[in-house]
Amino acid sequence: MEDALRLAQDADLDLVEVAPDARPPVVKIMDFGKFKYEADMKAREARRNQTNTVLKEIRFRLKIDPHDYGTKLGHVERFLKGGDKVKVMIMFRGREQSRPEAGVRLLQRLADDVSEFGFIESMPKQDGRNMIMVLGPVKKKAEQKSEARRAAAAQPKPSGPAAPVADEADEAPAEAPAPVEVPVEAVATPAPAPAESAPPAPAPAAPRPPAPRPAAASASSTARPAPRPPAARPTAPAAARPAAPAATSSDTPAVPRPPRPAAPRTAAPRTAAPRTTKPHPES
Repeated sequence: MEDALRLAQDADLDLVEVAPDARPPVVKIMDFGKFKYEADMKAREARRNQTNTVLKEIRFRLKIDPHDYGTKLGHVERFLKGGDKVKVMIMFRGREQSRPEAGVRLLQRLADDVSEFGFIESMPKQDGRNMIMVLGPVKKKAEQKSEARRAAAAQPKPSGPAAPVADEADEAPAEAPAPVEVPVEAVATPAPAPAESAPPAPAPAAPRPPAPRPAAASASSTARPAPRPPAARPTAPAAARPAAPAATSSDTPAVPRPPRPAAPRTAAPRTAAPRTTKPHPES
């Protein structure tokens, strides 16, 4: 043990016990990390090649149309190419059960058509109202997968699109056109029309005195003196607003201001008409 450990340390490797049950036990000097990596790769490759053969099933009628027969024949060929077994079943109806030889001829015809991809693994046999035959693939599923993998690896990988070869004329960079200078005066925006001078604001109207309210005619009520109208206050005329200067081409156009609203007028009070009482006809 001491000699083996010393040799492993000198080689800068690991001492791995390969056969612990042997007498004496067997050890090996190796790189244990590389050994584990190779074992994992072998297990992965074994799982990749591991295949499970599936039994496919397809059904026929004794009186099948030629086009339907061609479609089902294509399915059988596809299954056999994939490495799967195919169970072919012919279903008899009514008096067709008395003609089993017709079913045998149909199954034999199918086997001859797919002889390139499969063979008869189980001969046709009657099972109640059905007749069954099993076809096996010529190549196993693992072989089919390995061939497909090799064919895919043999195909050249499509490279990226090649850049087109440019001519000498194309290689020379095209000269950009020189920018044309346009004077500012040529592109100046048109001057807006001069705005008219704003009209002077009208003077506010003087408030009207309220009309006296007459007293209602009543026998029991006393006459009330009419109220005196309030004295009208003289209002000074509003000063005329100076006109706004005309806008030039360089200034912004002047916006006329709206006139000031006039003072509200006080509505005259409505006079109440005297109520007259009509005598009762019975009185």
